[in-house]
Amino acid sequence: MEQCSWPQGNALMQTYHDEEWCRPNYDDRYIFEMLILEGAQAGLSWSIVLAKREAYQAAFNNFDIEYCAGLNDEDLEAIRENDNVIKHFAKLQSVPTNAQAVLKIQKEFNSFSDFLWRFVEYEPVINSWETDAQIPPQSPLSVQISKDLKKRSFKFVGPVTTYSFLQAIGMVDDHIRSCKFHTLNR
Repeated sequence: MEQCSWPQGNALMQTYHDEEWCRPNYDDRYIFEMLILEGAQAGLSWSIVLAKREAYQAAFNNFDIEYCAGLNDEDLEAIRENDNVIKHFAKLQSVPTNAQAVLKIQKEFNSFSDFLWRFVEYEPVINSWETDAQIPPQSPLSVQISKDLKKRSFKFVGPVTTYSFLQAIGMVDDHIRSCKFHTLNR
């Protein structure tokens, strides 16, 4: 079977592709982690972010939402100086901002997962692309969710970033149809 080609022989990318990408996930902590990592990727490559993932997990207490919500600029400056994370300060500032927004959503919708998955009626969007080149950078769904997240004060959640985020948490399955990891082949 032909597999998705985007991991390009990178071991971290291949493991992520095989074990996480496009697999439905309903855990708020994991969903928050993917939101932050996808936002950190903006303008960069996913391989850079994956290489720094363990440093992000250490710096942000394994993406504990309440912990992240309490971080201030002084804390973020220390993380920027001492941890192997992407140094873009606005991206670091998005961590507590987005964590605070997640906490509000959890109060309103019971969980961040419920809030997001209701957009697809709790069923992943399963695409059947023949090649990686057919996978779009965004979709009407990512535009809709991006707008909603922005209204709720989230940062680094444009439609392209949001589309990658939806793939990361399995709301969208964009494995090519011939990939053994496509939902219909598992």
